[in-house]
Parts: sequence; structure tokens; C-alpha cells
Amino acid sequence: MEKLYRDLLKSIGEDLNRDGLKATPRRAARAFEHLTVGYSQNVEDVVNGAIFESDNDEMIIVKDIELYSLCEHHLLPFFGKCHVGYIPQGKVIGLSKIARIVDVFAKRLQIQENLTKQVADSIMKCTGARGVGVVIEAKHLCMMMRGVEKQNSVMKTSCMLGIFRSQISTRSEFLSLIQ
Repeated sequence: MEKLYRDLLKSIGEDLNRDGLKATPRRAARAFEHLTVGYSQNVEDVVNGAIFESDNDEMIIVKDIELYSLCEHHLLPFFGKCHVGYIPQGKVIGLSKIARIVDVFAKRLQIQENLTKQVADSIMKCTGARGVGVVIEAKHLCMMMRGVEKQNSVMKTSCMLGIFRSQISTRSEFLSLIQ
């Protein structure tokens, strides 16, 4: 990857011997590895057995989980926050595991629509919840820095599964609580 960054910099006419660029190919390769570490992770390992018996049957919400990802179309960042809610059915998941699940999928080349669904599907599968709701709000540098160059646009996506999809009152409660 370091060689590829070196070639990329040369192709735009940069001088790789310039003081500020001497170590850039190595740094950029390490940064890209970090930004895509999700490819070497899987949900089961991240959850690591942190599913616990519980008789709680009320909505659990974790909101404002920061996320950073790379748009698969332009390799530019998008960033924002993810809100996750679920209604347990005999099992709850460790709090930090929800944020870790978000990161597993965010740290891959992504589109926000798929990221939202992947998070919801994974939490539903891990917990066996009665329902899961996920909303992601993000700003996309591919839209801010190039193309239409709209600085204040925010994309919102949602995925509602189980009771969050079938019962408007459950969906409404979730959406009001994340505001």
C-alpha cells in the first residue's frame, strides 16, 4: 500500500523528496489500514459473549454514537452519529458492544444506507430482540468538497426491524427519544 501511495503522489506531480512528503506514503498507508480495520473484524469476536440474560422488556437506546467511515464511491470520509434502540426479549447486549458493532461496519468502504441496515441486522441477530431501530445522521465530504459542494446537508437513514417496523407507536417512541 505504501508503494501505491508513493505512485499516487508522483502521478499528481508531487516531489516525494520534499520534506513534508518523505514519510507520507508510510503514514497514509497506516491511516488507510486503520480506517478500514473493519474488514479484519467480525461481530461475533467484537461482542465476545457480552450477551446477558435479562427480564427487561422496555426499550433500550444508545444515541449519539460517533461514526467515521469512507464513502465507497469516492474514498472520501463521511461522519456523524448513530442512534440504536432495541426491545430485548430475554437478552441484553453489553453497552459498549453496540458502539463496537457500529465501528465494525463503519470502518469499511461504505454507503450510509447499507451501514444502517448492517448495524440493525447485526444487533437483531446477536440479541434476538423483539425489534431494533437504527438511525444514522452523517455529513459526506464527497458532497461537501466536490460535486455540488453543499456544506450543510446532512443525510439521515433509518432501518426498523421487528416491532419497530410493525408498530407505529414503538417506532414513534424511538424517534422521539433520539431527538
